[in-house]
Amino acid sequence: MTKKPTVLSGIRPTGYLHLGNYFGAVRNFVRMQEDFNCFFFIADLHSLTTHPTPENLQNGVKQVLAEYLACGIDPEKATIYIQSDVPEVTELYTILNMNAYLGELERTTSFKDKARQQPDNVNAGLLTYPVLMAADIIIHKANFVPVGKDQEQNLEMARKFAKRFNRMYKKKVFPIPQPYTFDGKDMIKVPGLDGSGKMGKSEGNAINLYEDPKSIRKKVMRAVTDSGPTEMNQEKPEPIQNLFTLMEIVSEPQTVAHFNELYNTCQIRYGDMKKQLAEDIIAYTSPIRDRIIDILKNDTYLAHVAKTGAEKARESASKTLAEVKNVVGFKRLF
Repeated sequence: MTKKPTVLSGIRPTGYLHLGNYFGAVRNFVRMQEDFNCFFFIADLHSLTTHPTPENLQNGVKQVLAEYLACGIDPEKATIYIQSDVPEVTELYTILNMNAYLGELERTTSFKDKARQQPDNVNAGLLTYPVLMAADIIIHKANFVPVGKDQEQNLEMARKFAKRFNRMYKKKVFPIPQPYTFDGKDMIKVPGLDGSGKMGKSEGNAINLYEDPKSIRKKVMRAVTDSGPTEMNQEKPEPIQNLFTLMEIVSEPQTVAHFNELYNTCQIRYGDMKKQLAEDIIAYTSPIRDRIIDILKNDTYLAHVAKTGAEKARESASKTLAEVKNVVGFKRLF
């Protein structure tokens, strides 16, 4: 029997999953669990760099876990776990830190960006974020990691640390993780509602899977538009194209065609388009939202999923860590 390649991905519990997370990643994770050995974790240790309150951290972990399950990630097919439930990760993180150098960590884009964003909280966790991310990945000997543009450098750091460890100890302990790129038909970039860029947690331009219909309508009606086309078949400016892109994702093709025709003939009324778009988003997200609400009520089920996931993740991680400790020299001769 051919061994399935291992895929790993994590998300910080710092907010609700939004349409961008769903169409850009989570929907594809649901497909991947059929063909890969998948590890999907909730990165609560990473979130400590921004000092959340214990209540916010606990609620965030619970929310993301419920959302993963509501979106269709199956704990019988994939390993879903909470990062802090697997202490082997932090032990490997400590060992890898001894072979990570200050200069290379200070040069990472993620560290420089975070240092600018939170100048009063430039903690060691921000500096060594790529090392912890590397430990997350190579503890399970992951072959592939789905990453967006903002995480490509950190994956490259993980590859560097894996290669360095193998070279230093003259033993190929870790496979070198590769970026996983979804097929063009599966790679959907969801734009934000602010007229430019992609949908994101920190940009304030997102629609969450957990969002209630009233809030969705309010957000969509506030989306950036212009005064309308002045020429037949003119090219759409970015804010307008973003609205059409959202509509292409959630609406029926004939709906998109209808509003395209109105735009191309200079008859479009953005208010009507936004109302239709809001209702189509609500129709798409409501079944997911209903499942999230039901799962959040079931603490027993959530605890079972977390416990089972931790056991499976620790079984994998402990094998790797034992091999690492043996190679490093922690195996006693007496």
